[in-house]
Amino acid sequence: MEVDPFIFRLSIFVLSIFIGYYVVWNVTPSLHTPLMSITNAISSVIIVGAIVAASSFTLHTDFNLPNILGFAAIILAAINIFGGFLVTQRMLQMYKKKKKGKVK
Repeated sequence: MEVDPFIFRLSIFVLSIFIGYYVVWNVTPSLHTPLMSITNAISSVIIVGAIVAASSFTLHTDFNLPNILGFAAIILAAINIFGGFLVTQRMLQMYKKKKKGKVK
């Protein structure tokens, strides 16, 4: 009996959601900033793949499903990268030592 490739990929996707949820929520705060840096690197790889999917190496101008999904992946990954950089900067500001004697 052969499993439909769509069902196989969907089950991997669902399992990765659960694993990702438990991995991220069990990270200690001291490891959060390096984890965000790795997530930003992964998102940049996703953008490269999404650009390939959005272009789909054809010269026709009509939009099909891979073009639309690739464009949506570019937008979502860009938002993820931008938000990740903001969170990383905020976390790094928490670890900087405050200078004594200066009042703002």
